[in-house]
Amino acid sequence: MAKLIFENANVFDGDSPKLAKNMSVLVEGNEIRKVSRDKIRAEGAQRIDCAGKTLMPGLIDNHVHIYIESLKLTPPEPPMTYRAQYANKFVTHILSCGFTTIRDVAGGDRGMAMALRDGFLTGPRYFYGGLCLSQTGGHGDMRTPDQAPDYCTCGAELNFLAHIADGVDACIKASREELRKGASHIKIMGSGGVMSPTDPLDKPQYSEAEIRAIVQEASRRGAYVCSHCHPPDAIRLSVEYGVRSIEHGTLIDAPTAGFVAKKGAYVVPTMAVIQALTDDGPEMGMPVESQEKLRRVHEQAVRGLEIMKREGVKMGFGTDLLGYQHVRQGIEFTIRRQVLQPIDILRSATSINAEILQMKDKLGVVKAGALADLLVVDGNPLENIELLAANGKHLSHIVLDGKLVKGA
Repeated sequence: MAKLIFENANVFDGDSPKLAKNMSVLVEGNEIRKVSRDKIRAEGAQRIDCAGKTLMPGLIDNHVHIYIESLKLTPPEPPMTYRAQYANKFVTHILSCGFTTIRDVAGGDRGMAMALRDGFLTGPRYFYGGLCLSQTGGHGDMRTPDQAPDYCTCGAELNFLAHIADGVDACIKASREELRKGASHIKIMGSGGVMSPTDPLDKPQYSEAEIRAIVQEASRRGAYVCSHCHPPDAIRLSVEYGVRSIEHGTLIDAPTAGFVAKKGAYVVPTMAVIQALTDDGPEMGMPVESQEKLRRVHEQAVRGLEIMKREGVKMGFGTDLLGYQHVRQGIEFTIRRQVLQPIDILRSATSINAEILQMKDKLGVVKAGALADLLVVDGNPLENIELLAANGKHLSHIVLDGKLVKGA
């Protein structure tokens, strides 16, 4: 069994606000076996000197869409074989940036999970929820207003991102179908969104009965539900009805943030996509209606971070970048730095995201018994978070599942 020993390392363990200095860490197979202040002896181990560097957990992005290759989301759709080539570029790039785990929250599938598992391409650990669930006319319904209702018979009930499911029975069936295919979670569209053509941004979607039924189905399988939400009432209702993780949360207010914190739910802000679309959306063909909705989200997103920090909300880390904007992974760190301390951002992208994935103490940490996903950073990200915002430039080593994928 292959062994790696990282020596003279300053370790960020995924939680502590201070680095543990001059540590040794033993990796055997795909696990961290030992973390010690003393020199570790292990016959046949490859030794890596980390003097002056930081050893930390691999980063986790809990909001990606590996198959969204452009902003052209309305029918007709390109073949999935075409989108798969984009997905290959996406996963290769994001791993090179230090993200050793990603969660695909609409569109991800078993085929990509199998391809990564079997080494057909090199990319991060992959958690997927399959197709998300959307009501008719909701954020996952990409039909334009002028398309005839019978378009559904050509596939809108099952587009490449979503099941269009209305009513408790349909929601149960759609949830069971995705869980059957190996989904780690079920995502619902709890409010309107920016890119969908027919739904108001600030209105809740799905009824109490529908959401509770979906949550019950996920819980029965040991999974959980996350909910796309922008406005406060959609966030509150989703959490009240059992949703575990809120995606975006851009328009959150203080009372709602306090409610989320009290319930122990999570919010995964996605600042990168808001800035990227603000910068590049029009030239990428973003519809005028979506540009109007984006302006409102952009105006309040940073304030939302301030509110959630003040109210003690557990915030994860996501980017949601679309199309060629996926190469702007690092701006999520930069934008959050306007409000949050580096330790807050690091916890979000490691140990808190691991909790959301139901992988506490297995991912997002440097401790004995955890899976060996590790980064060696040239410098101290607790002092300079920008070290993680440079597309992997400051990473001398990347370890995924105990194997060196950079720095071998």
